[in-house]
Amino acid sequence: MRELDIGEVSRRSGVSASALRYYEEIGLIRPIGRRGLRRQYDEAVLERLALVALGRAAGFGLDEIASIFATDGRPRIDRARLVARADELDATIRTLGAMRDGLRHAAVCRAPSHLECPTFRRLLRAAAAGAFEPAAPLPRPAGGARRAAKHSRS
Repeated sequence: MRELDIGEVSRRSGVSASALRYYEEIGLIRPIGRRGLRRQYDEAVLERLALVALGRAAGFGLDEIASIFATDGRPRIDRARLVARADELDATIRTLGAMRDGLRHAAVCRAPSHLECPTFRRLLRAAAAGAFEPAAPLPRPAGGARRAAKHSRS
């Protein structure tokens, strides 16, 4: 396989060099060496970074993503965990859909005050009962890996 320096990995993956260094620090990726001061990676790192990006987009924390890689570096994806995450996303979608519908109704409701609208009152009661808390954290953008990683470990 071809060797890529950190700049090329960053350019091809869309992951900043600082995030790549952080991913290395926490064990998500490993350089194969250095050429001068620049880290060198095997081209396979791009697929690994794609798996990390997919996991982040699905809302998994970096520690959860790290746990899918076996000691040989190959992914060992827990299918039950994927199903559970998909179920959490379904619940989040239903919750957000209800919120969207309530907000759309509130925007066009003809009641003199929103507090006089039965639909809006139901929305308020649901919010007070915690019905609109996301079932799982919403995915974060790929940028800010260090900040996001700190939150995912807590």
